[in-house]
Amino acid sequence: MTQTSENVTWLTQEAYNKLKAELEYLTGPARAEISAKIAAAREEGDLRENGGYHAAKEEQGKQELRVRQLTQLLESAKVGEAPAADGVVAPGMVVTIAFDGDEDDTLTFLLASREYASSDIETYSPQSPLGTGVIGHKVGEDAEYELPNGKKASVRILKAEPYEG
Repeated sequence: MTQTSENVTWLTQEAYNKLKAELEYLTGPARAEISAKIAAAREEGDLRENGGYHAAKEEQGKQELRVRQLTQLLESAKVGEAPAADGVVAPGMVVTIAFDGDEDDTLTFLLASREYASSDIETYSPQSPLGTGVIGHKVGEDAEYELPNGKKASVRILKAEPYEG
């Protein structure tokens, strides 16, 4: 599996196992449950005015979307491999930045996917504007990213260390 670091999701073994279990549930028991709901609602008669049928079909659509998301995520996941502690920003690292070079205006965050998010530290996706702006930069370097309004913002990388969570 050779992919760029932007397409790889770095997960702990625990996070991988949790997502894998969710996928197995959604493709097994949950599919059977939703099929039973749809069959039961179908037996109620006219499908055009059958709220239970339409709700079950909508639920099925959301469930299948989540199955596709999880499948794609798990296919591109790297498990248990922490990034190198070489000061270069990469997914799976805790990064501290200073906005506009102001050492008093800082933000420390985990650069990882939402599935890896932790309650003890804010998490930014590697695909987010800030994430894509800082990836590959070294401690001490300035990085630029695009704000929602289209303007550019500059940050200085103060720290980049593998996440130990």
